[in-house]
Amino acid sequence: MANLASIRRPVDSEMREFQGHFKEAMRTSVPLLDHITRYIVKSKGKQMRPLLVYLSAKACEGTQARTHVAATLIELLHTATLVHDDVVDRAETRRGFFSINALWKSKIAVLVGDYLLSRGLLISMERDAVDLLRITSKAVEAMSEGELLQIEKARRLDITEEVYYEIIRRKTASLIAACCAAGAASSGADPERVEHMRAFGEAMGIAFQIKDDLLDFAPTKATGKPKGGDLKERKMTLPLIHDLQTKSPRERRKTIRAIKRSADHPETAAKLLEDIQNGPGIAYAEQAMLGHRNRAMDLLKELPESEARDALMDLVDFTISRKK
Repeated sequence: MANLASIRRPVDSEMREFQGHFKEAMRTSVPLLDHITRYIVKSKGKQMRPLLVYLSAKACEGTQARTHVAATLIELLHTATLVHDDVVDRAETRRGFFSINALWKSKIAVLVGDYLLSRGLLISMERDAVDLLRITSKAVEAMSEGELLQIEKARRLDITEEVYYEIIRRKTASLIAACCAAGAASSGADPERVEHMRAFGEAMGIAFQIKDDLLDFAPTKATGKPKGGDLKERKMTLPLIHDLQTKSPRERRKTIRAIKRSADHPETAAKLLEDIQNGPGIAYAEQAMLGHRNRAMDLLKELPESEARDALMDLVDFTISRKK
């Protein structure tokens, strides 16, 4: 299995250049805001989304100056959504660092998220990148719709498999699809190739989310027990949805009542997790994840052979083999 360093190798120089572009995009004359944006740069994670942009560009017509614009737009968008998500979730940490709202309170965090979104708009206008803005804006729209659809359905716990896929296609896969489409567009690829890369990103994103679902039921190193956070938050993930579909109506109603109680009753949550781990939903979700992984690989095989294409293949397998 390839590691992240080998996956990055075809675009190492571009990723190093990106750091400067992103820092410049975040720069401001307001001291407090500048202090916060420097903290954001310092606390960035693996930067998988810019990596997808650069690899997608190189796998098509090659990276261009506009590819830096695409990667910067995507990362500004992604960072803004994370800042806003932490406010909504009242999260204290993000990737081992304190969240913006934990350090500077919610009002400032919301304004910082707004600032990042506005920077993306301005950069796209200044660089004549309306096509890239269109791709990223569609992702923002889809992500918002997916989040609201999930909230609506979580109240009633009536998510079907069809609705589940609609939620994750919008909420998770849309941004990964935008990375790949924006990278292709920035390279000068034709519209058909841009759509091809968008479809690849969507398939990869769906596989990525199903892996997240599965990780919630996997034992953690710290306790040897699954996290179960999705259950406590009433998130209907694929293993649970399939498990419910195989139950009788009576057992289904009993399980749904248990889900509603799980946040305040640890024993109920533990029993639910055990039942799902021993049920048919885990294997079903694993097969579904592999199906979307194979769909992503088939789309990549239609591209010309290159180091970048092979790195994208490795990245797909890296994302579905991760342990956290």
